[in-house]
Amino acid sequence: MEKARKKTREKQIIDILAQLYPNPRSALNFRTPYELLVATILSAQCTDKRVNEITAKLFPRANTPEQMIELGIEGIEEYIRGLGLFRNKSKNIYRTSQILLEKFNGEVPRTREELMQLPGVGRKTANVVLANAFQIPALAVDTHVHRVSNRLGLVAAKKVEETEAQLMDLIPKAEWIDVHHQLIYHGRNLCTARRPRCDECPLLPYCPTGAVLQ
Repeated sequence: MEKARKKTREKQIIDILAQLYPNPRSALNFRTPYELLVATILSAQCTDKRVNEITAKLFPRANTPEQMIELGIEGIEEYIRGLGLFRNKSKNIYRTSQILLEKFNGEVPRTREELMQLPGVGRKTANVVLANAFQIPALAVDTHVHRVSNRLGLVAAKKVEETEAQLMDLIPKAEWIDVHHQLIYHGRNLCTARRPRCDECPLLPYCPTGAVLQ
């Protein structure tokens, strides 16, 4: 009986998220898989809004591996200097571009294993690219997804890898991409890290953390 109630509550949460954030998409601006790969590398420890401001200037100059290599590490640095860790990110983007040409015929690979061979690409970045560039079911867990899914009691996890695994077990595979974005939107809009706006949240009746905070 308890297990059935938990399943019902989880489904209600997911249904409400779908109603709150219909047709969700990545907040990063991109037109090609390569642009998304670069933007996602840049987004580490940085807001999507700031990345979009940077790529709006970078991509008209270099939005292919060949053009990025032509720009060079120092040239990339000049465009992304306003971002944190810009020197490391410049090196990673340059080397990634070289590897794409050397090993993948200039194309962004479509498997997590191959993506994670690229400098600056961890599991989360690989999942973002798979889901948003290729519509391959993947569930990228960032700080918002980790925080919100734990607060809502969808998962009970200390590490992002555990959160990803538990969400994948809970959510139908066909919904992974949308739910990932919906959890991010909710974390930005209402379930913020500090001072979550529980009194405005439609999920409050289903949220064990919100019940405590009220």
